[in-house]
Amino acid sequence: MWVKGNTHTHTLNSDGDSPPETVVKWYRDHGYNFVFITDHEYLTPVDALNASFGKAGEFLVLTAQEITDSVNKKPYHANGLGLDRVVMPRKGANVIDSLQTDIVNIRNAGGLAQVNHPNFGWALAAAELKALRDYSLLEIYSGHPLVNYFGGGGSPSAEQIWDEVLSSGKVVYGVASDDSHHFKPTSIASPALPGFGWIVVRARELSAEAVIEAIGRGDFYSSTGVELEEVSNDAKSISVKIKEKRWSKYTVQFIGMKGRVLAESVSNPARYKFRGGEGYVRTKILESNGKMAWTQPVFVK
Repeated sequence: MWVKGNTHTHTLNSDGDSPPETVVKWYRDHGYNFVFITDHEYLTPVDALNASFGKAGEFLVLTAQEITDSVNKKPYHANGLGLDRVVMPRKGANVIDSLQTDIVNIRNAGGLAQVNHPNFGWALAAAELKALRDYSLLEIYSGHPLVNYFGGGGSPSAEQIWDEVLSSGKVVYGVASDDSHHFKPTSIASPALPGFGWIVVRARELSAEAVIEAIGRGDFYSSTGVELEEVSNDAKSISVKIKEKRWSKYTVQFIGMKGRVLAESVSNPARYKFRGGEGYVRTKILESNGKMAWTQPVFVK
């Protein structure tokens, strides 16, 4: 089954503006199937939230935390998805020392490690992400208005950083998320609102174990509004089928090493036959009104 969810959400238990009940209700009422609550240095309890808002096979709240680290006033944040205890930041001598220890501690606490918004504070470069080990996920799109997702001024976008990491041979899956903080009217000039980025996971059932298991093996796609009917690959090709919306048109890019566009298609389904030597192939789907989706890399022998 395909289930839609957000892996980056804040409440009043850290720096959000609303209680967990308001946050969870928003995601449930807007067609999501699951949400991870990722308050900073705090595990928001989910049992009561699931008792009030959860529904078998339809909606689920999952435990998580954002670990908030920094070195030399630069921010390094990572989500631990599915943690069984709070993980405190390491604050080591350098970014690799700090973030690597945070990742190890996330794994030791039973979680999946998601490295967040690499361009926030222009903190993380591809070279540092290539040096890190044992993380599964990289936030390649964020709805937060202050994390420099698109790059600029000579700095690469988060998606370009992802391609650099993939081109080094690392298997890291790209995540789109909200990083939502604000759920009520606000005077903040650049509010971090919900509903901008999410993942759609192919899980055997809607349970914490099944969702986290599927995310960990990369069985999901990321989106800002494009919906896919199917994503598939075999030894010879990769293909995607788009659930088209009226009046929209779509272009599918097949992307390989270093972010090179190997081919483009306006067909639906769109299919790319491996030629050998690509290193990996992933797809990016562009919708005529600015929405996007990304599938995970398939490594080509």
